Amino acid sequence: MMSKLVIRPAAAADIAAITAIYAHAVQHGTASFEVAPPDESEMASRFRGLADAGFPYLVAALEGAVRGYAYAGPYRTRLAYRYTLENSIYVAPEFHGRGIGRALLDRLLAEATTRGFRQMIAVIGDSAQTASIALHRAAGFRMVGTFEAIGFKFDRWLDTVLMQRPLGPGAGTAP
Repeated sequence: MMSKLVIRPAAAADIAAITAIYAHAVQHGTASFEVAPPDESEMASRFRGLADAGFPYLVAALEGAVRGYAYAGPYRTRLAYRYTLENSIYVAPEFHGRGIGRALLDRLLAEATTRGFRQMIAVIGDSAQTASIALHRAAGFRMVGTFEAIGFKFDRWLDTVLMQRPLGPGAGTAP
């Protein structure tokens, strides 16, 4: 019997597992348009940058080990975008399809709302990422558009799908 899934804030001790999960995604998938996986030092720097700035960064632990992670960071850096986030979710390949991505996304949405953010944007690499598109749609994201053939990885052109979801009152009131 599997232990209970625990979603918790990421910590420095999780960086090795996060780095390994992301490395697999970079080397074998199209969710990320990076072509070479960053090392632990770079991943630690990215984590610290987001966590220190007050953005949510979560891990999913199952059977005592990190099996997935998710974070939200600035959608764009200009001040007017400060209430809008872009999310990222990665799950170890052997744990796909077990609800870990949905649990991470649900908690990420709640954390972002609590912190006063108003919009979340999903920038999904590759329009063939139907599982990610379905996950975001099930969590209340709507399709905004597709940039066609804007990335080139694994000797082929890739689209980027944009989806959006309001957080809390969304654009209904001023922040």
